[in-house]
Amino acid sequence: MTKLHTFNIHFWLKKSSIKNDGTTPIYARIWVDSKPSDISTKESVHAKHWDNKADRVKTRTKNAKIVNDALDEIKSLIKKAYRQLKDENRPITSQSIKLRYLGKDKAVLTCKDLMDYHRENELHKLAPGTAKNYHATEKYVSRFLKKEFKSNDIPLAQINYTFIVKFENYLRTCPPLSKSRPLNHNGMMKHLERLQKFTTLALKHGWLKSNPFALYQLKYEEFDCPFLERDELDSIMMLRISQASIRLVRDVFVFSCYTGLSYIEVKNLKQCDIVNGIDDEQWIMVRRQKTKTPVKLPVLDEAKAILEKYADYPSEKNNYSLLRMFSDQKVNKHLKKIAELCNIKKNLTFHVARHTFATTIALLNDVPIETVSKMLGHTKLSTTQKYARVIEKKISSDMTKLKTKLKNSKKEQNYRSTTHDHLKIV
Repeated sequence: MTKLHTFNIHFWLKKSSIKNDGTTPIYARIWVDSKPSDISTKESVHAKHWDNKADRVKTRTKNAKIVNDALDEIKSLIKKAYRQLKDENRPITSQSIKLRYLGKDKAVLTCKDLMDYHRENELHKLAPGTAKNYHATEKYVSRFLKKEFKSNDIPLAQINYTFIVKFENYLRTCPPLSKSRPLNHNGMMKHLERLQKFTTLALKHGWLKSNPFALYQLKYEEFDCPFLERDELDSIMMLRISQASIRLVRDVFVFSCYTGLSYIEVKNLKQCDIVNGIDDEQWIMVRRQKTKTPVKLPVLDEAKAILEKYADYPSEKNNYSLLRMFSDQKVNKHLKKIAELCNIKKNLTFHVARHTFATTIALLNDVPIETVSKMLGHTKLSTTQKYARVIEKKISSDMTKLKTKLKNSKKEQNYRSTTHDHLKIV
């Protein structure tokens, strides 16, 4: 039995985008089952000349006939797109009609179609560091299809709960794409999470009828990223380095240890991001790369010294970036060398700097975790608690203070008691 849809089209003025000539863009809104999609008509009109009841330009307005004829043509083409999708027995959504009208739709019927669509239409919306990981997931899915289905592709309808479980089992036993980077548990969960992004996209467009992940739960293992103790950080800061590139990596790493900025945030840092704060001191004000959350933090002296050291670096050629940054692979390679020279046995990566800031620089110096959370740009306090563990030194320090407090309190009570008894005797 063919499913019945509620389908409607109306035109409206986008008053939030008034043009320089004072006219307002006219948009077409497609409604299917109470879900809308908007399309620009490329036409505009002064708001006073628009008839809201008729969804058209008032007839006595100059060029009204030309604009209204264009709107009639658009409405006719949208209806045509709707009829075509019905005749092809394709999923009917406001988005699918919009894509057909714009000539951008392509039959997404298979797993490979879905990955191609995501790559062509969604990948550019992601940060480069995030986008590159999808290529690896696509390769793992393609290898899995060949092994499990003896095929390069399968219909979308075959992606179900069983498919997901089998894909997970495949990831646990398959050879990694790179021998130097074997798949751990959380790495496997990341590939499954990206597969879930693919299927969610298919659900939104109506290419999948049910959610294959509805009964599947992604389970990540807790991971404690290492951080540097005070003496380890000092040894890195005092290390004499003759090679300029390694010295630069050391400096930007230390800068991150005193600011909590991530690799990409340091790389993108510009002079305009350093402003006078509420205390009339220098502050860094940026937005987190991942969440776009605002980050505001005072520039500590150690970080300021590094900015001053490289004060001659910003120029038009490097888009006025404050610090030179190599690729993340080269940075982490140099950090391994620095750890070796300082006899630090931890897996030193650039991300360790962020944890060091949260724990060693901030928490161990009695900065409240709420403040640390704000400086790291976290939206939830629970995220900060994972970064900035209250380590044994902090517990020991706090308990020592408590012991001293309790001893002083006990002494005071004994003194009061002795004084009270003495007064009685007298």
